[in-house]
Amino acid sequence: MISHPSRHCTVELQALPSRIGQVRRIVSAHLRYWHLDALIDRAALGVTELLTNVHQHARPDKLCTVELELLLDRLTVSVRDHDPRLPVVEEMGEIAPLATEGRGLAMVAAMSESWGARPDGEDGKVVWFTLPTSAAPVAVPARAPRLVAADQPARRFTEAGPALEGARPAAPARSAVAG
Repeated sequence: MISHPSRHCTVELQALPSRIGQVRRIVSAHLRYWHLDALIDRAALGVTELLTNVHQHARPDKLCTVELELLLDRLTVSVRDHDPRLPVVEEMGEIAPLATEGRGLAMVAAMSESWGARPDGEDGKVVWFTLPTSAAPVAVPARAPRLVAADQPARRFTEAGPALEGARPAAPARSAVAG
């Protein structure tokens, strides 16, 4: 379910890897609609990290609600789940250099203006972060040049850059993460 798209968006989901990719696309679309394109990468990264935490740690279920709220000069992204345990931020010095987990909330803290977690009743919590909108451009310039699809043929990944002498052609990038 998605609520009225003007200044508030709510998405209810089960935090499974395939759903996380869908929510990233919904967040990106809403920020484009609100002319906040400059915030898309940071918001998508933050919501991915918070939903991954729900997927990995939340009990008794993986049901959660993602909320985007645009107020004045601040975007707040929050994830509400049914696990009352508040997240624990790992000390960066205690994480093994090659560890594949444990840095998510530190990344959220580094890329956001502020973040936090609070209990939500007796059976849940909300983890949130904010991004300032003042650094984001509000509108696209009126005379921005447009590239029509017929002007240039699309190139494949392997055709995108000049070939290096003696280098093997690169294989197209693939991701193990859905979305």
